[in-house]
This record gives sequence, structure tokens and C-alpha cells, in this order.
Amino acid sequence: MSMPLAYFDTHWHKIVFIIREEHSGDESAIHEVTIDAFRHAEHSSGTEATIVQELRQSTALEVSLVATLDGVIRGHVAFSRITINGHYIGWYGLGPLSVHHMLHRQGIGQSLVKEGLQRLCSLGAAGCVVLGDPAFYKRFGFRNDEELRLVGVPPTHFMVLSLNNNPIPCGTVAYHEAFSTN
Repeated sequence: MSMPLAYFDTHWHKIVFIIREEHSGDESAIHEVTIDAFRHAEHSSGTEATIVQELRQSTALEVSLVATLDGVIRGHVAFSRITINGHYIGWYGLGPLSVHHMLHRQGIGQSLVKEGLQRLCSLGAAGCVVLGDPAFYKRFGFRNDEELRLVGVPPTHFMVLSLNNNPIPCGTVAYHEAFSTN
């Protein structure tokens, strides 16, 4: 299902983009927008585009959405299963989230996250985790929880969100092996 959205930039020009599921044939454009989005990111590993490719090849992309502007992919978000204490219990990881660098702060990333979380809810997901900027992700309800952790990352940037009124579990999170890409 495509979802048209309209936002206004700083010059009050209307920007209309559509959020839709990834389709076959979108792979190259998603790769390019992911590279562009993380090219100058302060905390980028430089492997984000490869992570998305490997998630796709492993059929681990549970939710993969794109944002198109004038028919061109300008944003992407991926959601994949995570394990907690070595077991899948209905929780997902958000990321990578990519928006073309020239379109930051236009509502595209926010819309991709909101739609992705709604789709996870409709799948009956128990919750979602994210490693990212707290100032951005806390607006969706993500919060730090010292009982659920990701080893080797700053706890201030690892956040959790319970979905469908599920309790937040205790333990250690592991992302799909694609995230171990060098």
C-alpha cells in the first residue's frame, strides 16, 4: 500500500513523497540512497548499504520501505528480526534508515519510521530496538532501558520501544549477522 505524504520545506514549497514497500528492481536505488545518506554521517561504519544488501539476500528484511519523490527513491528504512539472549521473541531492529542528504529535515525519515512501526504492529511484533540519535528516535517513543542492551555500544544511543503493550524483556540483543559486515 502506498501512502502519499506532503511536507513543506523552509521556503514553503510543497514536497510530496510516497512511502511504499520495496519492490523488485529497487535494489540499486536503495543502495545508492543508503551510500549517499551515510557518506558524511559522523558515526557511520561505511557498511550500511552492504548490510541492507545482505539482509535482502538472506531474506531477513521483514519490513523494507522506500520513500519516493517524483518517482525516484530518496529514502529507505529496514526492519529485521533480532534475538534476545539467543532467541527470537517477536522483536525487531530498525535500521539502517537512509534519506538522501539534500532532503534531511523534510519529514521523510520520520514518515518511514512511523509507517514501519505501524507495519510491525500489524505483524504482531512485540517490540523494536534501534541504535541511533536519541534526539530523533525518542520522538517515536523509543527510550533507553538498562535491562535490554547491545554489547559494545553506548547505552545512551541504544533504545527500545514496546509494541502492542508487550513488556520489555531483559537481556542481550543480537542483530542479524549482516550487521557484522566489515
